[in-house]
Amino acid sequence: MIDYQPPMDPYLDVVYQDDDVLVLNKPSGLLSVPGRQEIHKDSLQSRAQEQFPSATTVHRLDMETSGLIVMALHKDAHRHLSSQFENRLVKKRYIARVFGHLSDRQGEVNVPLICDWPNRPRQKVDFEHGKQALTYWRVLDFEKQTTLVELKPVTGRSHQLRVHMLSLGHPIVGDRLYATGDALNGFDCLHLHSHELSFKHPSKNENMGFSAEANF
Repeated sequence: MIDYQPPMDPYLDVVYQDDDVLVLNKPSGLLSVPGRQEIHKDSLQSRAQEQFPSATTVHRLDMETSGLIVMALHKDAHRHLSSQFENRLVKKRYIARVFGHLSDRQGEVNVPLICDWPNRPRQKVDFEHGKQALTYWRVLDFEKQTTLVELKPVTGRSHQLRVHMLSLGHPIVGDRLYATGDALNGFDCLHLHSHELSFKHPSKNENMGFSAEANF
């Protein structure tokens, strides 16, 4: 079991807030929603509800992933945002640092994923039983031992970006579930960040876009 010690500073990073939505910048190491055990009760949702009691979670980021999350502040907003996620209308852009150098400048990973039950919460590629998963990627910068990439998931499978990059032979560095050796050692967190998020405002019907810089 991973020792859960969520970061306390900043306690809650509010990027935007109005009567309908709340956009937050989640730090790496904080759960999106509370876990079952008492030790896992601290989460982005519970912290948000201390200040905004009506806030509800519409989508999640892995505990180790940092970056932008939108929450709804009432039922109609929750329905509206949930529909956008279900219909893949929400645009998401991630920044990640992967181990090694990709051979191309851009591409896509279109391989199905399924839960690796004996080793859960790990996921794995499964062409027979897995659910379709699609990610577009683009190189931003070649570094000495690593590559900085932009990732755009079309689907939203659990651990999708992490397993898709692993399937290319380039795990995201600092990934305690999927990286090994030099890709894991020397990195204090998972280098995966939800950098940009855009959606249609539930009541204004306007497109809204937000960005938050990665701290790695």
